[in-house]
Amino acid sequence: MTKKILTPLALLFAAVGLAACSDADVASRNLSRAADQFEINRRVIFYNGITGEYMLSIEGLCSLGNDEKSGQRSVTCKTGPSEYKKHFLGLSDNVTYFAEQIAPAKASAYHYRVIFKPAVIIPDVDFRP
Repeated sequence: MTKKILTPLALLFAAVGLAACSDADVASRNLSRAADQFEINRRVIFYNGITGEYMLSIEGLCSLGNDEKSGQRSVTCKTGPSEYKKHFLGLSDNVTYFAEQIAPAKASAYHYRVIFKPAVIIPDVDFRP
């Protein structure tokens, strides 16, 4: 009974949420999702505003972290079929970063992209003696 009530409510909330978005919002969200799936080449530069020098430049199929503590940034890059590197940098009043998408990518302004990964729901458990 609860499932019969919750499903239409979830669909109603999704429709209301979708109606309030502009084409740019939808395309931007889809590009961000593609980058988080390591499908978009990016260049991420960490910059010292006092010296005017680049401190670190990272290029490749990279995703920006979005749940760090204030003053921190992480960048995760795919370097092979099952290989990744993760970089961390602390931000301050004189250190900032910018990220650019190196090449254009196709993104729909009319269709949301939903990614479902069953492997995330059913975790791979490691046992240690």
